[in-house]
Amino acid sequence: MTKTIMITGATDGIGFETAKMIAAQGHTLLLHGRSAQKLEHTAAQIANIPGAGKVHTYRADLTDLSAVRAMANEIKNGFEAIDVLINNAGVFVTSHPITADGYDTRFIVNAVAPYLLTKLLLPMFSSTGRVVNLSSAAQSPVQLDDFLNKRSFSDNAAYAQSKLALTMWSAELGQELDANGPSIIAVNPASFLGSKMVKDAYGQSGKDLQIGADILTRAALSEEFADASGRYYDNDRKAFAQPHPDALDSAKNKRVVEAVEHLIS
Repeated sequence: MTKTIMITGATDGIGFETAKMIAAQGHTLLLHGRSAQKLEHTAAQIANIPGAGKVHTYRADLTDLSAVRAMANEIKNGFEAIDVLINNAGVFVTSHPITADGYDTRFIVNAVAPYLLTKLLLPMFSSTGRVVNLSSAAQSPVQLDDFLNKRSFSDNAAYAQSKLALTMWSAELGQELDANGPSIIAVNPASFLGSKMVKDAYGQSGKDLQIGADILTRAALSEEFADASGRYYDNDRKAFAQPHPDALDSAKNKRVVEAVEHLIS
């Protein structure tokens, strides 16, 4: 049975490789990107894959939460239901570390925008749906007050904190929805994969992107993730694992969710 699957950050890196892998199985793909030109090129490549289903594209700058809302409305107007959302888009090193609203770009793109998109699309999911959030092995305690007060962070600090924030709200939302909503799963696709992000940050080519695409495809579609809501999968270990200890603390998870909810309200 074919599914309707959305992938953010689908025009390059792990997102693009995942889109190709899923397209080959005939599923309908909703692909997000920042550049209209890159989206058009990506859609053409995906459509030419043997067995590919329909491809739809959505352009939005995830640093702008109003653009996230507009994209969600566009999706709702075009589809009655969605089966899988893969929140893949992410930022590490950027020439624009602060958004137009004054917040750290990494926090907004890596943690806040995917939360907002997920919440807006929740009514479209059945209880068998899945939300796969691209986490990381890089996780460090979230300095919520510093973020909310628009203080600056180093690249490494912002990235690691934003990825833990994503992992924390994944655990909290997964527990909150329980059997009444889609499964919410955080996945570390593997460290130092050969994405543009890794090349820009560390100057190395990195490992095969197919490693990440394979685990995201499995998390989206395979039975091994059917009952994984609220859990964290570490592809460096090839197993479900414990995230940073803060993500195991329900009170801390709730504070992250409350902060994000305050920001998007």
